[in-house]
Amino acid sequence: MHKISQFLIIFNMNILIPLIICTIAGFGTLIGSLLVFIPKIDKKGSMSLILGFSGTIMILISILDLLPTSIFTIFSAFSIVKSLIISILSFYLGCLIINILDKKVEEESSLYKVGILSLIGLMLHNFPEGIATFMTSLNNQNLGIKLSIAIMLHNIPEGICICIPIAKSTGSIKKGIKASFIASLAEPLGALIAFIFLHRYINDITIGIILIFVAGIMITLSINSIYKEAKRLEKGKCFLIGIIIAIIFNLISIIFF
Repeated sequence: MHKISQFLIIFNMNILIPLIICTIAGFGTLIGSLLVFIPKIDKKGSMSLILGFSGTIMILISILDLLPTSIFTIFSAFSIVKSLIISILSFYLGCLIINILDKKVEEESSLYKVGILSLIGLMLHNFPEGIATFMTSLNNQNLGIKLSIAIMLHNIPEGICICIPIAKSTGSIKKGIKASFIASLAEPLGALIAFIFLHRYINDITIGIILIFVAGIMITLSINSIYKEAKRLEKGKCFLIGIIIAIIFNLISIIFF
């Protein structure tokens, strides 16, 4: 009992606030799902715009954020040849995994598949993000809050990409929101697992390798599934408008966060 009490005191003192900060970041995914209540959001043009927007956000996050930071971390720790091998293999493994999942997911509809694959891919994305936000908040709460807000904003379009395809393809808003909620839990879950089981093994290099793997998943998912479905739904200007809005959104988030 004494050991349990000591653990609870340490838990409350050391990780409660970082865990809350981490949870706020994750629930950006759930916030994005609430756009399903906007009237006519399920029209083909609207869906094409949303998918173009969400897919572009995922690609931009991967290219401008996940890959440069992670590759720099790995190159600073290993030789050039070893760093290249680790980076390429991590990225390729992410591409391979999402392609395998694409073939394994039963195709109730192509739009449904986009939602399910987005759920799987973004849960894998949110998990290491949760670890990173948590570890940052443990060391510096102010920096952790800034990181949390930036991640929350990026998670909003990801929630859209999970919820709306599932809600539209199944006819159930509840299922779409539930899927987004599950994805949002990956951030605090990552933080808890890091604290309880993996704190000895979590460092910048392991997080970097995981994030390169995740970038491979997100880029492949966006190009092979999300963009493909967006163009199938509406081949006109809506898809391009979604891409342009995503670029503007990402620029604003970079400037302010």
